[in-house]
Amino acid sequence: MQEKTSDRVVVITGASSGIGRAAAQLFAATGASVVLAARGREKLEEVADEVRRAGGVPLVVPTDVRSEDEVKALARSALKQFGRIDVWVNNAAVSLFARTEDAPYEAYKQVIETNLFGCIHGARAVIPCFRGQGYGVLINVGSVAGIYGQAYTSAYCVTKFGIRGLGESLRQELLDTPDIHVCTLMPATIDTPIFQHAANYTGRAVQPMPPVIDTYRVAHAMVSLAERPRRELIIGWAAKLLAVQHKFAPGMTERQIARMVEDKHLQERPAPLSPGNLFQSMPELSGVSGGWKHDGTQGRRKRLPAAMAVAVPTAAAVAAMAAVVLFLRR
Repeated sequence: MQEKTSDRVVVITGASSGIGRAAAQLFAATGASVVLAARGREKLEEVADEVRRAGGVPLVVPTDVRSEDEVKALARSALKQFGRIDVWVNNAAVSLFARTEDAPYEAYKQVIETNLFGCIHGARAVIPCFRGQGYGVLINVGSVAGIYGQAYTSAYCVTKFGIRGLGESLRQELLDTPDIHVCTLMPATIDTPIFQHAANYTGRAVQPMPPVIDTYRVAHAMVSLAERPRRELIIGWAAKLLAVQHKFAPGMTERQIARMVEDKHLQERPAPLSPGNLFQSMPELSGVSGGWKHDGTQGRRKRLPAAMAVAVPTAAAVAAMAAVVLFLRR
């Protein structure tokens, strides 16, 4: 495999906003050719201009990842234009806030078809290409919501747990081709427009649960995985602590996360019921940032108590569990 991303051909789904848009810019800055996929052409053309300005070569291919035929056509377009695919990023995702029994069935189904089947379609489209080449990197964008669940987002969590399992299965199937890598990227709360895009049937406005991570931090991690593949990568220190806590004390962690969702994810102000972008794209909200993260001192002060609310009980629980393990090993 090539050791650098320069001159690589990178396919990114969900490239019109958020992490996908940021990653397109960063891959382009390395000199890569970037194939941009999402439902809407207009915003993809904007990203294509950003790719050109950053030094990359763009190819716009409007694609609905819910359709396996369209995803296969995306792979064929990349191969026809550039002759190979070095990196494929399954990034397209939507979200839904609702109690499981209250969510409209079709809305719930759309989350699964976009997030989970979108990754499956991507894998099925690109792995034959990777096998023919003898190399390639597949990056599936999961979430820490694939390690521990959370209230009101069961559809999203189901897909992210599934994506993690998909990665494990694919790695086993590809043991005969050691230069094909499957990576699962699992970020915590990211400053993207997904919260404005999300379907919402709770009756309450939603917001990201702090601490909120800058989008480009995740995009940099994605570029790093393309250069130095890893099985799984968690982004966010609070999420890493919660993952360890969940391993040793799942019941306590579930109760803690449930309280966090009620207090920090759902706001007190009401919001109308909405399907968000589940059934059609929302081009008016297509930036890299969702505007949730503020770099000013006031913003940091506001986030600090919320971050500590996650960190203090989690760190204490992890320390307690570590002490128990050390005691039992004596």
